[in-house]
Amino acid sequence: MEQVTKLAGQRAVVIFGMSSCCMCHTVTSLLRDLGANPMVVELDEDPRGKEMEKALVRLLGRNPAVPVVFIGGRLAGCTDKVMSLHLGGKLVPLLRNAGAVWV
Repeated sequence: MEQVTKLAGQRAVVIFGMSSCCMCHTVTSLLRDLGANPMVVELDEDPRGKEMEKALVRLLGRNPAVPVVFIGGRLAGCTDKVMSLHLGGKLVPLLRNAGAVWV
């Protein structure tokens, strides 16, 4: 969990995903379309990926655990939560507060 926490705090928006995951790509595209430049951690391409994936499963209580989005170092959630925030008009303010977008 320490590695996840460390990475999550390195940028305003961090996405933990898998390179072959279509939902990871969708969430990344949404955040980029909103003007954010997320750091994307591809767990299947990282040597510590399996360890981080297990930590995310424990954190979220679900498997698969990706994509997982952190905004401002805090857990925003998985795809359903991010989409719900966006549709409710709450995602952009979160991104602004984290310094990820300026619009």
